[in-house]
Amino acid sequence: MRRFFTFLLGTMSGAIVGASVALLIAPASGEELRTRARQRFADLRDEVQDAYETRSAQLQAELEQMRKRRTPEKVS
Repeated sequence: MRRFFTFLLGTMSGAIVGASVALLIAPASGEELRTRARQRFADLRDEVQDAYETRSAQLQAELEQMRKRRTPEKVS
């Protein structure tokens, strides 16, 4: 779990640094840069949301497996 958050933090930091550098060296108008920045942020947000949902589903499945193993089966 800790490795996942470390990876996520590194990804977000890299995206922020990359976007900042791109804004500084890009030969485009201010409006065009703002539009691209908004789109990149939206894309990043969507990727983070997808990663969260995927990992959450994985953890839920693991929790269910652990609960099934823990509960004793009834003998009829």
